[in-house]
Amino acid sequence: MRIGEVATNARVSVETLRYYERRGLLPNPERSASGYRSYGPDTVRRVRFVRHAQQLGFTLDEIADLLGMWEDSATSCEQVADRAAATLTRIDAKMEQLARMRVALAKYVSACHAHETLADCPLLVSLGRLED
Repeated sequence: MRIGEVATNARVSVETLRYYERRGLLPNPERSASGYRSYGPDTVRRVRFVRHAQQLGFTLDEIADLLGMWEDSATSCEQVADRAAATLTRIDAKMEQLARMRVALAKYVSACHAHETLADCPLLVSLGRLED
């Protein structure tokens, strides 16, 4: 299967496939005599695995670990659950950080509505401060 066919079937761009190859998420495809990439039948399934894992919040490094687990018959479901739990912890921390960011930004939005001039805009004044 050529790269365009894989991209269409997996619903990703050709550039995404090349990126996944560079990241080691896809094995290097064989090359035809004319130099075209020739992918095996399991490639679409593997790309969909990567995309679904991304939708669940896994990073590409974490997905590489999951792919290794998927291919290793000695991997237990508990090991996979541990990997997923670590990702869940990371997502929870990110959600807490985003919630704090949202509260702070909402305060600035409200404060900005109370000021008419750019010179005293609370958000810009705060962003322009030298100290942290």
